Formats: sequence, C-alpha cells, structure tokens
Amino acid sequence: MKNSRLEAFTVFAIWVAFCAIVQAQQPRKIPTIGYLSVLSPSSDSARIGGFRQSLAELGYVDGQNVTIQPRYAEGKLDRLPKLAGELVGLDVDVIVAGGSTAIRAVKNATKVIPIIMAHGSDPVELGYVASLARPGGNITGLTHLAPELGGKRLELLKDIVAKLSRVAVLTDPGAGGHAPQMKELVSAAPGLDLELRPIEIRSSTEVEKAFSVLKTERAGALIGIQVPTLDRLRGEIVQLATKHKIPGMYPNEEYVDSGGLMSYAADIVSLFRRSATYVDKILKGSKPGNLPVEQPTKFELIVNLKAAKQIGLTIPPNVLARADRVIR
Repeated sequence: MKNSRLEAFTVFAIWVAFCAIVQAQQPRKIPTIGYLSVLSPSSDSARIGGFRQSLAELGYVDGQNVTIQPRYAEGKLDRLPKLAGELVGLDVDVIVAGGSTAIRAVKNATKVIPIIMAHGSDPVELGYVASLARPGGNITGLTHLAPELGGKRLELLKDIVAKLSRVAVLTDPGAGGHAPQMKELVSAAPGLDLELRPIEIRSSTEVEKAFSVLKTERAGALIGIQVPTLDRLRGEIVQLATKHKIPGMYPNEEYVDSGGLMSYAADIVSLFRRSATYVDKILKGSKPGNLPVEQPTKFELIVNLKAAKQIGLTIPPNVLARADRVIR
C-alpha cells in the first residue's frame, strides 16, 4: 500500500515538474501596440519618435519586449476606418491614435480594445468620453485643448497686427476636431472686436483657392485649426502665407519650424511622449475608463523672426518678451 502511494506521488511530482518545464519553455506573449496616424511616416516621424523614446524610458523596446504596429493614412481620412479595422483584426493590446478623426475611426472599430488619445480636441463634446475625470468606456489619454486657448491665440494675433479686424480661419469641417475649436474661436472673437472668416481646406487642390479667398475677403491675418488636413499640408500653407505676406497663428510648433510665423500651443511631440505612460498603465492592468484624461497645463509661444522679416512685420517687444522660443 505504501509503495503504491509512493509510486503515485512520484508520478505526480514528475508530471508537475514536466508541466513547469513546458510552461517555462513556452515564449511569453509580447504585447502589441497599434499606432494610427492621419499623416505620412515622414510627417509623423517626430511624433512617433517621441512616443518610442518615452516607451523605451519606461522599459519597452520595439522588437524586444513589445511590438508596435503603425498604420498611416497619408492624409487620406477615408482610409482611417480600414486602417483602424486592420489594427483591431491584429488583436492588439492597446491602440494609440493621434487626432480626433483617427480617434473616431478607432472608436467605431472597437468597444473593447483600450484606446489612448495621443492628442485631440474636446473628447467630452465629441462623445469619446463621459468626462475628463472619469472617461468610462475604453478611451482615455490627452487633449491638446484647454479653456480659452482659442481666445488667447486671437489675442496674440491682435497684439502683433495693428488694427486687425478680420481673421481667416483655415479648417476642414469634415475633421473631428473642427467643431470644438471653431466654437472656442467664435465665442472669443466678439470680445476682441474681431470678425472671423472660416475658409475650408479639404485637400491639396484647395490651398491656393483658400488664399485667393483670404485676399479677396481682406483678412488681416489667419489662424489654423488643429486638424489632420492642415497638418499634412503645413508646408504649402506656410509657403503661401509668406508669399501673400499674411501673418499666421498656427496650431502647433511644427508649422513654425517649417517657416510659419507663430504658434501658441502645447508641445504636440511631448503629448505623444506622455501617451506612452498611459500605454504603460494599460499593459500593467489599468482600465482606460478609470484613467483621467489629461489637459495640457503649459502652452508655449513660439515666434519666428525670420518669417516676420519675410512678410515685413515687426513683432512688438512685449510679445517677444513672452515668447518661450524665438527663431532668429
């Protein structure tokens, strides 16, 4: 009897040890991160580069202990639903999306996979989250907007352009971020005695026409809304603004680095870096609905004096004194 028990115990111990060896030999599942951009790889390089760098600082290295699956719409917004579907089909662990239009595409593709907003317009107004403090659902992350940002941008334009009364607003009404940003500008303009003239740019073929309308309407300056269409065309927009000598307030510093006059915004690359911390929390088990959406607390004023000289504009000393960075 004792021998039978001993034999049974021995067999059981061998079986447990064998299972442990097999389990140890099986490779661990490497987490997969989906990444959806409205831009091209070249236009998006600084953003995904910042994201990768921040991930690496948190201990995640692409190709070693994590896999990043990027998808680029190349500025063609109608491609976003298909690309979002591809990422969902890969059964990724989390999806990072930059911009309200990309976020909307992913939201429509999945109600289960966690979605991190690398940046976007008001997610509450757009219906992406229940509230900033308690998003609920499967979406959280960062927004590039904050209260009164639109008014501050208009105010800065008025500070640098004497007797400014009419401002052209370059936008794409089909983009997800259009409505919340226009709402801010429309609300702020009367208090600054400014008239807004929205001008639509939906594709590269409409950029020249937009500037013709801008000149016909006698707008004294332009302001660009943060939408993917304009981001993709920022080089052309900046070039034409210089050609027509139109002072411009742009939605992020990438425009200013490309030769634009001025931007007042959160550092968009830093938002992509910050989104990596959300990915880290999700991979460690946090639920997106329990992670508050972050709003930027610091906005940077970037002024390009080279661009000012090209259009014959003198930037007042009080504006330069407030600038966080000046390109000379």
